[in-house]
Amino acid sequence: MAMERCFQMGSSFTSRATTTLIPANTHRRRFTSIDNALIKPSTVALTVTTSSSFSKLRCSIRSRIVCKSSVNDQVEVVTDCTWTELVVAADLPAVVEFWAPWCGPCRMIAPVVDELAKEYSGRAVCFKINTDDCPSVASQYGIRSIPTVLFFKNGEKKESVIGAVPKSTLIATLEKYVD
Repeated sequence: MAMERCFQMGSSFTSRATTTLIPANTHRRRFTSIDNALIKPSTVALTVTTSSSFSKLRCSIRSRIVCKSSVNDQVEVVTDCTWTELVVAADLPAVVEFWAPWCGPCRMIAPVVDELAKEYSGRAVCFKINTDDCPSVASQYGIRSIPTVLFFKNGEKKESVIGAVPKSTLIATLEKYVD
């Protein structure tokens, strides 16, 4: 299932002046990232024409549209703020790993969840949430041990797996919810 996101930012303007000339290098160029789409810097073009009646300075700023179409095959980081939007509202079954940076078993299971994200790309989405940074979500779902992997379908928690389990255990659990 591919998602396409397009963004356009920018404006154009024309002004007339007789004595003012704006150098092209006075504008600031910025790269902005919004939901995995990259908005490239605007193109600034200056043209000066002289006629007998007036001098005209034409400055136009044209934006560039960049679209990115992709299937999510990586584990996305979730926070308290993005939990509902990403996990609960997910169209596909969701696998969520609760972890912490100081947890050794969490470092063992992280590559397994990464592999699941690639193997089930387009059929399930994988997330991870740091319990140290987002304790309210962990409390809401009764997470007392990490790593804990929760499985969601249609916004509802279906099952949980606690500990650094083999990949086969996670696959068997996920297969119950993948269409």
